[in-house]
Amino acid sequence: MIMNKALKELFGPIQAEEALKDRTRAFLAERIRGCARSGAKARRYHAYAAVCACVLLALLGGRRLYFTPTAEISIDINPSIELSVNRFDRVILVNGLNEDGQELSSRLDIKYRPYAEAVEQILNDDGVAALLSGDEIMTITVVGSNGRQSASILSGVETCAAGRHNIDCHAALPEEAAAAHEAGLSCGKYRAFLELQRLDPDITPEAVQGMTMREIRDRIDCLSSGGSDSPPSGGWGGGHHGYGGGHGNEWKTAGAEQRNAGE
Repeated sequence: MIMNKALKELFGPIQAEEALKDRTRAFLAERIRGCARSGAKARRYHAYAAVCACVLLALLGGRRLYFTPTAEISIDINPSIELSVNRFDRVILVNGLNEDGQELSSRLDIKYRPYAEAVEQILNDDGVAALLSGDEIMTITVVGSNGRQSASILSGVETCAAGRHNIDCHAALPEEAAAAHEAGLSCGKYRAFLELQRLDPDITPEAVQGMTMREIRDRIDCLSSGGSDSPPSGGWGGGHHGYGGGHGNEWKTAGAEQRNAGE
């Protein structure tokens, strides 16, 4: 019982076929019980025990590899959400970076799924789709130290975004992501913040935390064209968590409808 339970806990989080996992657990447990019952087969028992120990060590090492993030996908529109991706291109952690991001992540079923499937699910979310159709801007940033994997993920993300308007995809280095987190911002917002800061040295990370990507971009465009740096009527980021023009209401309404549909 203990061996079966230990094997079940070890195999549980790893995405493999249930039948294969069950057969493997049953095989190992049966071998150990059969050898233990026969004193005449003590040597074989020890041999099987050694094999099982090696298998368990290999599985533990595999679990560590599986749950080690090697890339990150930062998705910003306000909500802001980050996906940690392992070396097998599976999402192992979903982190909502603000209140709306946490609300979005609670509706999603993307953990342990391929990153492309996760991104598609986010883009097809009713609340996110409402924002994009309302002319909001989304930034998707791929961060990773493995250049080959990062390039592959960026290409996959661009494929997911193809045909949709107002989505900007790019890559960033881990150092940039670390600086963004230190400033309390997502990677996409941090990059936009730096661009805005060059035009408005007085802007702070706190000031852009609640702004949508559209509001940040509009302010950058306004300052770049020599316009006044005074915020428009209602202030920058005057809506729900920085939603302007009623987009926050679209997000909340669409999100509520999607939650009700799932109940």
